[in-house]
Amino acid sequence: MAHDGFIAKLLRFIGVVLVAVNAGLTFLSGIGTACVAFVPTNPSWVSFMGGIAKLQWLYIIYVLAGIALGIAGIRNVVLLVKGKPNAYRSTLIVLILGLIVGATHIITWRMLRGDSMPVDPIVYVSALTLVIFMLFRLPGVWSGVDFAYGKGKDNQMAGGAAAIFLGAITLTIQIMMRSTHTMGGVNFADAFNLSMMILSTGFLLLGFGILVGVSLRKSGERLSSQTESQPFS
Repeated sequence: MAHDGFIAKLLRFIGVVLVAVNAGLTFLSGIGTACVAFVPTNPSWVSFMGGIAKLQWLYIIYVLAGIALGIAGIRNVVLLVKGKPNAYRSTLIVLILGLIVGATHIITWRMLRGDSMPVDPIVYVSALTLVIFMLFRLPGVWSGVDFAYGKGKDNQMAGGAAAIFLGAITLTIQIMMRSTHTMGGVNFADAFNLSMMILSTGFLLLGFGILVGVSLRKSGERLSSQTESQPFS
């Protein structure tokens, strides 16, 4: 597979976006667990959450791990876009750690209250991303996908799309998680509204800014190429 071919570019694009989505969901999961982790006996949710107070220390670890892994995942997006030599290895490590933490989180929830939503889909995204990145390493595939070849406009386009996805997830997370976070008629996912709005706006502006910048550079390069190809009159 040629590293500058359409399929290779598409696979790198998919890889970067998946890592970004996974990082965003992991980060928001860590933030979202903070309420029950730090105030497990709050009457608003204590009757729905089982005996979390008994394992408060473990849930605090889930919060810290989710936030740390989410930030590490976003860092990996940047490394992949820049084509850094350690980007692939770093991404695998964070995905594996995220899968371990997520699977443990699922087991804990099911032991305490018989249900582990909404952790399940986040873990599924981590597993899917890890499987795809492992498939990337197949000899016939890796020769083209190797992210070190993706420096420049193609990976920048993926980075812009990834930032837009992160912004969209942050902006709509309270809606996506409504069914699993509504207790006693209250949607507890609808929190940190100002912070979420600022964060999502930042990601969206960054993403669209990158895409516009790449598009302008491509247009400038085409115009320059056409000018150079015209003979002097």
